[in-house]
Amino acid sequence: MWIKICGNTNLEDAKLAAELGADAVGFIFAVSKRQVTAAQAAGIARELPENVERVGVFDSHDAQEIARAAQEARLNAVQLHGGFDEPLLRQVAPLLAATGTHIIQTLHWNVGSQQSEEVVAGLARIAVLGVTDRVLIDSKVGTSPSGGTGIAFDWAAARDLFAYAPAGLRIIVAGGLKPGNVTEAIAELAPYGVDVSSGVEASVGRKDPDKVAQFIQNARRSATPKS
Repeated sequence: MWIKICGNTNLEDAKLAAELGADAVGFIFAVSKRQVTAAQAAGIARELPENVERVGVFDSHDAQEIARAAQEARLNAVQLHGGFDEPLLRQVAPLLAATGTHIIQTLHWNVGSQQSEEVVAGLARIAVLGVTDRVLIDSKVGTSPSGGTGIAFDWAAARDLFAYAPAGLRIIVAGGLKPGNVTEAIAELAPYGVDVSSGVEASVGRKDPDKVAQFIQNARRSATPKS
């Protein structure tokens, strides 16, 4: 189970996540109360163990801007969170590949929806493009262009989508996760990984050590997902 603790704004929280066994820590470069600069992320990243993945979350649609920030921030991976933009994915992939930086493409499931044709179509197209094998499914509300809502989408409705995703894609679940429901999410969806931010906070931008520990422990104890 791949576990990402996102929305880190300080070294203490990022190091805590790493020490407790998170596979990845996330930094938000999109406009957010948890937004950090590339320089701030770099200062944190250089203090983390090499085996912990450092992921930058971007809603920018400028490939050059994303690549520059990723290099400055010492990222291992870039999460494209501004909706599925195929031209952007095609443009940014070779720029990031040159520095060994991986891509996680986000697709958004509307809260309250029983199905998402947009997500199904996005998964199929991403599989064809072949520039990333990791896709994060996050929740969004209404016409908002991105997720980060802290609200879960309908896991039961999404079960088949996760189960029958195109071969070769590793699906990550996000949106509304917290220590008390991550076990349920894994049982429903059997994802490759889970991603949490506000669900393990003491206040906006500050993690609660007990919640981070419980989240990671509960995720690790859950059934082994499909690879």
